[in-house]
Amino acid sequence: MTDSDVFTQVDSSIAVAETPSWHRGVFDFPNPVNDYAARSTAGLVIALAIVAIAVDKPWLYGLLALGFALRVAGGPRYSPFGRLAVHVIVPRIWKRTKMVPGPPKRFAQTIGLVFSGCAFVLSAAGFGLAAQIVVGLLIVAAFLEFAFGLCLGCIGFGLLQRAGIIPDSVCEACNDFGRNRA
Repeated sequence: MTDSDVFTQVDSSIAVAETPSWHRGVFDFPNPVNDYAARSTAGLVIALAIVAIAVDKPWLYGLLALGFALRVAGGPRYSPFGRLAVHVIVPRIWKRTKMVPGPPKRFAQTIGLVFSGCAFVLSAAGFGLAAQIVVGLLIVAAFLEFAFGLCLGCIGFGLLQRAGIIPDSVCEACNDFGRNRA
């Protein structure tokens, strides 16, 4: 451990390395992340995705993809949905904190970006029904996150880490997924 390392206790068993604020880059993702903020953001994504399906216009799918791109780039820092979740919804509605590792959440946002980006391209190319189906799948994943705290992207991250595709060093707090279990 160097002098520049700062550790944040996530719960009684997980310590997560955190970069000091003076050393954070423009595209750093928060680690750890409040799970309730992620769930709130998922709820907002559901609302926009339903509107996008109902209206079926490329610009709405593009707006959905832009939101995911902003969250991938810096978590809630650049995302209106992320900021609303962190600064308004969680403190006023959820009033809870459950800190979880950030890298799986960033991976999940990246998967959302891929799905919403595909929907944008499909819609712009005139394949509105295909775009609606892709966003419908995105809604299912976002609903599982929002309603039950079940992050499909996080599960995928853990499986990829277990398979050795994502190195353990990406998320030290995650690297025991599925290991040492009876």
